Amino acid sequence: MVANEVAIVIGAGPGLGAALCRRFVKAGMLVAAATRDKERATAVAKQAGARGYGCDAADEKSVLDLFATVKRDFGEPSVVVYNAGAFLPKAVMDTSAEEFERCWRIGCFGGFLVGREAARAMVPRERGTILFTGATASLRGGANFANLAVGKFGLRAVAQSMARELGPKGVHVAHVIIDGQIAAEHRPGRSARDRAPDSLLQDDSIAEAYWQLHSQPRDAWTLEMDLRPWVEKF
Repeated sequence: MVANEVAIVIGAGPGLGAALCRRFVKAGMLVAAATRDKERATAVAKQAGARGYGCDAADEKSVLDLFATVKRDFGEPSVVVYNAGAFLPKAVMDTSAEEFERCWRIGCFGGFLVGREAARAMVPRERGTILFTGATASLRGGANFANLAVGKFGLRAVAQSMARELGPKGVHVAHVIIDGQIAAEHRPGRSARDRAPDSLLQDDSIAEAYWQLHSQPRDAWTLEMDLRPWVEKF
């Protein structure tokens, strides 16, 4: 790894986003933690040893400003993670056009904007890693989950297309399917199985997998990785 590599994590909330920031900081990287709420990003960044930035991932100008500011502060990114998402569980007949579009814009369109700017920064140097966070809904749409599945399906398509286009140019693009519940999002009162110590995905364990993707040699790159606890049925 090159000294003082730069990482950008978009969607750096207190769960997985914070864990990703911690892992990249642990590796000696300069880390930019971004969320739409700059104060929230700053709080997460402070705990992780990163720097917080405000960015609305679904707004093109906001994404352009983020990359320009991080370049000025740290330099060009070596790894960019798109971890943002929006989900409003609702029956199709009860879903408004505004709700549907908002979830799609954050779940998919924002990934395109961020991935495009990451590519623009990495292709001239012929190196870099772009990682997208997916979910079980990336593979199948469930009842009342249209608002999540449509964005995640689209994000997966963005990742696949970018990987095939950018791989030969030296940029590693990968999509990570989180197939299971993350411990930080776990609600009490579920089954005994879910209360077992390692029956839920741990933020730091997921973040380690992202780091491994970034560390892969280019003769053995992964396009898609799925992660789930050992008890999960699939």
